Amino acid sequence: MNTLNLSPLFRTAIGFDRLARLMDNPAADVAYPPYNIEKTGDDSYAITMAVAGFGPEDIEVTVKENTLVVTGRAGQETTGGEVLYRGIAGRAFERRFVLADHIVVDGADLNNGLLRVELKRVVPEALKARRIPITAGSRPALQAAA
Repeated sequence: MNTLNLSPLFRTAIGFDRLARLMDNPAADVAYPPYNIEKTGDDSYAITMAVAGFGPEDIEVTVKENTLVVTGRAGQETTGGEVLYRGIAGRAFERRFVLADHIVVDGADLNNGLLRVELKRVVPEALKARRIPITAGSRPALQAAA
């Protein structure tokens, strides 16, 4: 089996320890919960996550430093009987999404086991391209020295 040794890279690179951990642990469950990312307009997006078994009180959506974090805490079991087979995952999760500059969360909605997080790109006026008007003949003409 071929292995890739990245330790020389991490000796000189600062802040890439998360990348090293991800590469060291490829068996981590990165597919739970499943999600879709949609472009719903020119400057709007939506993330839809399948979070069956979680209520609004069990899910937390936060944004910090261009990172959207969706965290789910497993609720209390409500069944009175013995579970013979567990096919519906009800375990805790944390899913992170890196947001581009000027992307803000517009809202979140939980309906029928699907959490939908609405995102919108809001570019400040100071950063938008603006057209500079060109005027003709407004500058005084230079006079030749006599």
